[in-house]
Amino acid sequence: MTAKENPRGLTPAEVAHVALLARLRLTDEELERFTSQLGEVLGHAADVAALDLSAVVPTAHPLPVRNVFRADQPQPSIDREEVLAAAPDVEDHRFRVPRIVGDAP
Repeated sequence: MTAKENPRGLTPAEVAHVALLARLRLTDEELERFTSQLGEVLGHAADVAALDLSAVVPTAHPLPVRNVFRADQPQPSIDREEVLAAAPDVEDHRFRVPRIVGDAP
């Protein structure tokens, strides 16, 4: 494995330790492949960490956030009697539902 394949100098023992923490069982071939791949990922992360971001304003979103909801506008609702007529059970002009508090069935 060359330095280009593993720019962070990651060792197979370190990758084996990470695999153990993640409860992964790796073959020797997988250990070699993942050592190289994880080294490359960490190398890219180091490149990003080395960037000068002092002039970049922190943001919570990559794009400007705008309210996509319409403004509330009162409007007539469905007639109460019409809604209750479609209910499976009604009592005292309200929906009647099975009791959920108290004695368990």
